[in-house]
Amino acid sequence: MLLPGQADPQSLPRAVRRPDGYMLLDGEWLFALDPDDQGLQDSWQLGYQYQRTAQWPGTIEDHMVEAKYAAQPTSTWHDKVVAWYEREFRLPDLSESAVGHSMFQLTFGACGYETRVWLNGMPLQTIEGDEVHYGEYTSFSYELNPEYLRPVNRLTVRIADSMDAEIPRGKQESHVYKRGGIWYQTATGAVRSVWIEAVGRNRLRSRVGIVSIVEDQIVRINLTTRIHDPGDYVIRLTVYGQGAPTDEPMATSDFPIRLEAGQKQQRLVIEVPNAELWSPQSPTLYRLVGQLIDKDGFVTQIESHFGLRKVEARGCCVFLNNKSIYLDGILYQPGTATFEEMKRHFTAMKKLGCNLVRVHIAGIDPRIYNLADEMGLLLWVEVPSPHSSTMRSRENHKAELLRMLTLMETHPSIIIWSLYNEDWGAQDIATNPETRRYITDLYHYMLIHHPQFLVIDNDGWHHISTEGRLKSDLLTAHLYTPDVEHWRYLLDRLVSGDIEGVAAYPLVVGDPFFFRRQVPLVVSEWGGFGFVNYGGPVDSDDRADRIHLFKQELRKRAIAGDVYTQATNIEDERNGLIDFHTGELMVPEGLLKSREGGYF
Repeated sequence: MLLPGQADPQSLPRAVRRPDGYMLLDGEWLFALDPDDQGLQDSWQLGYQYQRTAQWPGTIEDHMVEAKYAAQPTSTWHDKVVAWYEREFRLPDLSESAVGHSMFQLTFGACGYETRVWLNGMPLQTIEGDEVHYGEYTSFSYELNPEYLRPVNRLTVRIADSMDAEIPRGKQESHVYKRGGIWYQTATGAVRSVWIEAVGRNRLRSRVGIVSIVEDQIVRINLTTRIHDPGDYVIRLTVYGQGAPTDEPMATSDFPIRLEAGQKQQRLVIEVPNAELWSPQSPTLYRLVGQLIDKDGFVTQIESHFGLRKVEARGCCVFLNNKSIYLDGILYQPGTATFEEMKRHFTAMKKLGCNLVRVHIAGIDPRIYNLADEMGLLLWVEVPSPHSSTMRSRENHKAELLRMLTLMETHPSIIIWSLYNEDWGAQDIATNPETRRYITDLYHYMLIHHPQFLVIDNDGWHHISTEGRLKSDLLTAHLYTPDVEHWRYLLDRLVSGDIEGVAAYPLVVGDPFFFRRQVPLVVSEWGGFGFVNYGGPVDSDDRADRIHLFKQELRKRAIAGDVYTQATNIEDERNGLIDFHTGELMVPEGLLKSREGGYF
């Protein structure tokens, strides 16, 4: 049951829900910049006289401008920024039945890059045991020690970020790539909601992974348990259709299990007979309820949805649920869009005729993945890359990927992952065997641990070949030209097996690779008409005609899919087809759809 005055739990930026109450801590916080990074040395967490306030969620950059620390949002900081936030809150009451079984948990939807938290002056550690949380794209949580709690509590947060090129940045500027052109202003800090909720001392964490093999209708479910009281438990899984919550379950199964203190991952399976498959044409979803039951019968619960689907790269084509599918894609960079704006963007992209959205090298509000599941939009997601290739950047890159995977395994809409894009953070991929070895090892890891996804090593060019075996499920190419004759020439060379002189760099590095349509070929970026660096028409009608013509040429050839650049204008990239704020189309509906009922 929700606490008084609370919103629906689906409003929280996470995919997995709990029935327990929560309290949002969004709103006005005390705020101060720490330009000399003296706060830790001077123990600001024990007491500091703040002179300003800021709204959470919101970026440090916006807060600096609002507080008149800088005249322009584009010139807020250039090397390192440290900001402190603080607020007080009253602890919500636990229900009588929860006393002794439950505790309070503090969760940040996303914050970063480097976050420290204190409760009433006492340092907190994340559930993973980190006093400093690194990463700015995924959520992280703290269990609140009852000994630290007061009737009125003071929460203090220190956030630090820098232009360090060795940390995952995506397309935000760094010391290597400066803002301008395709590189964007930073947007760091308190970027998503923060909340307190009541959770069981012994519970299933809000991390659920789904692997379905459609032929046997068995759902493989990855769960994470969090235990404070070792003992014998039962995990109960129940699957419902998407009807009323009171409907009879389609399947249920109990799993007796002995659990020790701490955190443990566990794979369980449940058969869902007569289940329908998830696809863009029929995005059928099922509701999964997971319960952890202790020896006294006390129950803690999480809930998620899932869909049964299988994606494969088979010869020259991509197969979804054992049927070939052409990927009509569009590149999407959400930037600083709100959740409501992103919803409008998704609706508009579907109107354009897209069945695939490539969420380009960015972290994004996880509610969008739920929306794609419901709408039947396929997603191609990517790890926000560092901007330099070093051992440290690779360690940071892998840590970011693992954090994202932990929270994104549930969604049937996500079918493709890119590890890198255009060598960003892997600039020496063609010359450094260590870089290629790291990416190859990560590709193999994904194949073993996350077989529900297609994986691309380095999108656009410089795919890795080892003994003639491509370390990518798709052979992708970025092709930009505004001239239709040159476009035809590039496409003809591409499908004929030329891997040099087609894209900006050779398509494959490492050992020789001979393309004979043994792997799907995808033109994963093209167009960009309207952006000064790519050329082509700016006028909407002329641009629509050019896109139509280019798309026709793609479909005449043995290509498995394409991704038009891009959905909306963002900063200097003025090549969008959708109004960023309203979601209105600036070109005809169905323009990117290459099947029946579309623009063709």
